[in-house]
Amino acid sequence: MRPIVTITTMLFSVVITHPAFADEAAGVSEIAIHSPERGKDLAVTVWYPSQGNGTRTLSGEDRIFQGTPVFKDSTVRPGRLPLVLLSHGSGSRASGMAWIAAKLASEGFIVAGANHPGTTSGDSTPADTPKIWERTGDLSTIITALTAQGRWSGSIDTGRIGVLGFSLGGSAALEIAGARADLDGYARYCEDYATMMDCRWFAGGRGYVDGGPVDVPKLDLRTIDKTRFEQQNRDPRIRSAVLVDPGLALAFQPDSVKAIDIPLTFINLGSKGKIPPAVLADKLAAEAPGATYQQVDGANHFSFLPLCKPDADAFLKSVGERDPICEPAGPRDRADIHAELEKKIVAAFSQTLKPGQ
Repeated sequence: MRPIVTITTMLFSVVITHPAFADEAAGVSEIAIHSPERGKDLAVTVWYPSQGNGTRTLSGEDRIFQGTPVFKDSTVRPGRLPLVLLSHGSGSRASGMAWIAAKLASEGFIVAGANHPGTTSGDSTPADTPKIWERTGDLSTIITALTAQGRWSGSIDTGRIGVLGFSLGGSAALEIAGARADLDGYARYCEDYATMMDCRWFAGGRGYVDGGPVDVPKLDLRTIDKTRFEQQNRDPRIRSAVLVDPGLALAFQPDSVKAIDIPLTFINLGSKGKIPPAVLADKLAAEAPGATYQQVDGANHFSFLPLCKPDADAFLKSVGERDPICEPAGPRDRADIHAELEKKIVAAFSQTLKPGQ
């Protein structure tokens, strides 16, 4: 998938204070976890059930998006809690999922998400985008680090670990659950749907490195390392997956999807007939044993992004943003869509990971 954020890649780091806080909020901590595979540290955000101490702040606040009230470096609630990993969309960051992460934390989950190098805000190129195996490696690295020792190991129930992925993050979540990608299928998809948003990204032009735009050549998808692209990335520690508008929906090996043995919850953003083929997941849900499929009517792919500030849409247009990042999806506002998504996602993980039991 192409980055869901272009101009905003240079705005995620802008932090703005806000006076309004809920009476209760999740805790949040920013940590670094070393990735031997990448040879660098991953920037990881952890949201968790809080005891209400710590410094009040807003998670995910920037020039475009509203933040979510949290307590920074608060004390985690006692007990063994389920862990949910996050994998963000291409060109975004873990903080872009703060709204759902904090909700899950308030419901008794520890939630951890990394900024995936090469496909994150300010660091995103067409050549790095298809390397799903790097994203699944990040997720497995986080599990190992958080459960092995240190602050979090005593709080996480290693038998109750799930993953929530959006867009390209949904591809990673499906692969770490056991699905294997099909390179020929992916290439054929972009040949058949060359004008789709994600395929236009591979046509070349602009990428992002070190926080700024760079010119990049066209990427021939058939030059991707086929062995790595199609490899098995299953992590047996994952017991449940929620996949929101998963990318590469037409490019997974059917037999691998049929072999997945954990609960999968597929959620598409949009009404029937209006969901792009790149993320339409009804057939995947039909192939996977025990999977469920849900739609959120009146939404679109951008509805999963955080709530926008009142002037954000006008600002984005003034700086040349092409994507409808802050435009209404229809008659429903984004807050209403988020409320429905929160119910669906919390229900899925509550049923499959059973917090508190």
